Amino acid sequence: MVRDGYYYALGMLLLAVLVGWLAGGPWAALPVALGAFFLWFFRDPERAIPAVAGAIVSPGDGRVTDLGMVEIEGQPRTRISIFLSVFDVHVNRSPMAGMIRSVEYRQGRFKNALGAASAACNEQNVVTVSDGVQTVVFKQIAGVLARRIVFTKKVGERVERGERVGLIKFGSRVDVLFDPAAAVQVKVGQHVAGGASILALAPVAVPKPHLPTPGRCGPPPEPALHDADQGGRR
Repeated sequence: MVRDGYYYALGMLLLAVLVGWLAGGPWAALPVALGAFFLWFFRDPERAIPAVAGAIVSPGDGRVTDLGMVEIEGQPRTRISIFLSVFDVHVNRSPMAGMIRSVEYRQGRFKNALGAASAACNEQNVVTVSDGVQTVVFKQIAGVLARRIVFTKKVGERVERGERVGLIKFGSRVDVLFDPAAAVQVKVGQHVAGGASILALAPVAVPKPHLPTPGRCGPPPEPALHDADQGGRR
């Protein structure tokens, strides 16, 4: 459970007491129901994080709404967009293990997160994670209802694949951008789980076997002693 859920639920409980005192018990049912909803909305279930080499996992729960190519600073990138409804878990997780290279908050509008324009126009937090070989960018994008983006890590911190890094309150969207060489594992319309669902598999470098350097074979082996030689030395 994210602690914000307790704050919202406590506020609704206090409101229920006040409403019940002023207007009677039946009217207190609405704030009580809202308090229960907030406790459910801010749930934070444990997830089984895949140990597959090169796996890029979903940073949030939701439905894949778009899959295509975009250009970032002159470089092609695969982009996967995921819409989080009010019924999804809104805790965000790191799509890969690595170092937080940059965190850029961008002010913007609060358009419908399902629309294509929300990727550029809406309020968002852009995070870059790199392990020195692979770099993944993911965006926390606000929606119509979402009015606060939370990110708990700082530039220079190391994160593990699937580690909790923040949340977006209420309906929202997350975009994940990565190298086109990674093989996409999902399709539009598919529901994914944050930290548990593999979005793509990046190529993994295979270490080359160590071979001796030509011309450096080491000292010659000592000659073997034959039986005749051994007998002659007795």
